[in-house]
This record gives sequence, structure tokens and C-alpha cells, in this order.
Amino acid sequence: MRKLFALLAIFGAMSIATPTWAQDKPAAEAPAAAAPSAAPAAEAAPAAAPAPKIEKGDTAFMYVATVLVILMTIPGLALFYGGLVRTKNMLSVLMQVFVTFSLLAVLWVVYGYSVAFTEGNAFFGGFSKMFLAGVTTESAGATFSKGVYIPELLFVVFQMTFAAITPALIIGAFAERMKFSAVLLFMVLWFTFSYLPMAHMVWYWDGPDAYPDAKAAELAATHAGFLFQKGAIDFAGGTVVHINAGIAGLVGAYMLGKRIGYGKEAMTPHSATLTMVGAALLWVGWFGFNVGSNLEANGLAALAFLNTFVAAAAATLSWMFLEWMFKGKPSMVGAASGAVAGLVAITPACGFVGPVGAIVLGVVAGAVCLWAVSGLKKMLGADDSLDVFGVHGVGGIIGALGTGIFASPSLGGGGVYDYVANKVGDYDMAAQLTSQAWAVGTCIIWSAVVSFIAYKIVDLVIGLRVPEEEEREGLDTTSHGESAYHM
Repeated sequence: MRKLFALLAIFGAMSIATPTWAQDKPAAEAPAAAAPSAAPAAEAAPAAAPAPKIEKGDTAFMYVATVLVILMTIPGLALFYGGLVRTKNMLSVLMQVFVTFSLLAVLWVVYGYSVAFTEGNAFFGGFSKMFLAGVTTESAGATFSKGVYIPELLFVVFQMTFAAITPALIIGAFAERMKFSAVLLFMVLWFTFSYLPMAHMVWYWDGPDAYPDAKAAELAATHAGFLFQKGAIDFAGGTVVHINAGIAGLVGAYMLGKRIGYGKEAMTPHSATLTMVGAALLWVGWFGFNVGSNLEANGLAALAFLNTFVAAAAATLSWMFLEWMFKGKPSMVGAASGAVAGLVAITPACGFVGPVGAIVLGVVAGAVCLWAVSGLKKMLGADDSLDVFGVHGVGGIIGALGTGIFASPSLGGGGVYDYVANKVGDYDMAAQLTSQAWAVGTCIIWSAVVSFIAYKIVDLVIGLRVPEEEEREGLDTTSHGESAYHM
């Protein structure tokens, strides 16, 4: 523990002392800027730009969405994972999710928001908004409509929930065998060097008001993240959240090795009931995750709501019927896993595809992810305890690539909006699929490399895995001195 605290202290000092990873721009040029940058004093301004108007309806909508995403993690994800592990490790999973969520919420305010959502280079933002410097109750955050804003502080909190749940997803891959101190140190490293740059690469842009004409759009495009410049579209986090976490989980499963008795002893979920409760909370909370990513309460938000609903439902049925067909009986754990697979797949697509496309994505995700947690898992030979890669990694890839197909207006999708022409642009499926493939490939490689290095650092500093006797006894008592149940 002393080594962990010392390393965290050094890491924090370096974060504060380092002038920047990229060339910082003034805070006013961030995507959540209150107004465009002022022109040089020597130039005569033609007219003062109107002050950004905060829409109260959209603001109220975003409060609800943000609370729903919090619900996804605590207690949703914690209970979903907790029910899937053995009784002796239930509390350890709850603890890891709960504390990871808390830790990353603090780091988001310290430097995370600034690195993800200020201008720097194509891969990293800067440190101009460390500790939320310059973000006040008057700061306005851009949405996806010109002239429409929400409070920047609200945007900070909404994105905080994404930053906090994504690393928590990884916990399922190394559940039941990783040191608690190792979990915390890994989360700091992975959040900093994998989550934040991926969020910047995919989601950072100057906002719609920076695209009044072709010349301005060309300039604004140079400020955007790497994958945004490549034309990749990701409505709510298929790459940033799910593929990113799924790959980190798979790498972790390899590097920690298999649980003692894996493949020889029964490691069945100790409570399908709690898993179902957790899945239900995830499903409800996912409406905040996906619908809230629209940032506005309008018709597009309604489409994202519908798509999220039917994709999860279709995946539940797809997984259940296939399991019933090949295994003889439909299981509650299978149905719950199918719902999550469908929610993962629709995440990048929910604001771009039509309802039929959402159903197709759900059916495909349910079927392919079922194979991924059984056949593919055996082929890979990794003990991904709770199938983080099989559901989030594979489901995220299906969703990211499927977005490029079903966003096509010819297949009922909404296409991609052209902010210069102020209308939906001509859709080129091949070009969009290429952009989506760029995003998927970049995310896989980036997350794999960062995860490998992060696990290695943790292993060298404090060790990754608990001793064998502690693993056999269970992490609830050996790591936390408590038990989830008292019989």
C-alpha cells in the first residue's frame, strides 16, 4: 500500500507540474466555449456576436440523463457483476466498482475534462481547464444545434459519468483475483492514457457554430480529434467506452492468468437474481447514456430512445432463443447478457440509424456475442471472468461498423448532418465504413498497447494478483475484512 500511495502522489505531482501534453489553447476555444475567440484589437468587429442562450428545457433533460448514467454504475453495473461472481467475491466486486467510480470522478475534475475536451492536438487536449479553471456557472456548452447551449458545468458532469463507468467495465475481466491496490493504480493509468485520448480523438470538435461556411469549417476541422477528422461517427461511445474497455479487459485476462480451478471447478454465478436486477438498472440507465448524448430534448433524442429500447429487446430475444436452441434451456443470465449486448451495439448507432436498423443490430449482437462468450472465448484461451471482451468488445465492434451501414438513408438511417449546408449530406456507405474501420482499428491498437504497459507497471510496482490462499478464501474477507452475506 505504501508503494501505491507513493506512486499515486508522484503521478499527481507530475500531472500538475507538467505544462501540457499538447499546445494549450485559451479556454474560450474549447468545444464548450461560451463564445468565439475575440478578433485582434486592430481589426474592426462587424458586430457583437449574440450571447449564447442556455435552453432550460434541454438543461433539465440533461440533469435527468446524467442521473440515469450514475444509476447505471452504482448500483446497476455493480449488482450485475456482483451477481455473476461467486459468493466469496461479491463484496470485492461491489467495492471495486464503487471506488473506481469515485476515484475517476475526482480525476475527471482535476485534469480529465481538460485533456479530453480542450484543444491541443489530434490525440490529446491540453491543461487549460485543469481543476475546471475558467468553467463557471455562466459558461455555456455547445450542443449539436447552432445557437443552442447547455451549462458547461452540466456537460462536465454528464461526461464525468462516462469517464467513471468505462474503466469500471474492465473490472469484470479480472474479477476474483486482482489486488484492490492494483485495481486502483491500473485505473489511474488506463483512464489517463487510454480513455482520455480516445474521448478526445472521437468526440472533440469546436461545436456547430464553428461551421458557418466552408472556409471556417476547414479551419475548425483541423482542431478536432484524430478520428473526428477521419469522419468516424460514434453517438454515445461504441469505441470510446465499449471497445476501449473490452480490449483492456482481454489484455488483463491474459496478463493475470486464469483463476485457480478455472475449467475444473464450477464457477457459476451466485445470484442470477441480482444479475437480473443489475441488468434492468443498466437498461434503464442506458437511456440516459444514449439519449443524453444528444444533449438536446428533441426528435433525435426520441429516436435514440426508441432505438436503444428495441435494440436491447431484440438482442435479449436473439440470445435467449439461440441459447434455448443449442443448450436446451433459456437462462436468466443469458437473457440479461443479451440485453447488455444489444445496448452495447446500439450505443454508437442510436442517433444515426432507424428503428429497423436498431432491431437488426440487436439481433446480430445477441447472436454474435453469445458465440463470443462461448466459442470465441475458448479459442482465445483467456479467463475473461465476466465476458467483458465478449460482450463489450465484440458488441462495440458490431455497433461501430454497423453504424456505417445502417446510418444510410437508403436503409432507414438519418445520414450525417452537414453543418455548412445546414442539411443532411450525401451519404457514401463505403467511405463511412472506412471511417468506422479507422475508429475500430485505432481503438483496438491504442487500448491494447496502453493496457499492456499499464498492467506491466502495476505488476512491477505492487503486483497484480492476490496470493493463492487469499484467492481460494475469497477477496471479500481477505481484501476487505467483510462478507456480503451472513448466514
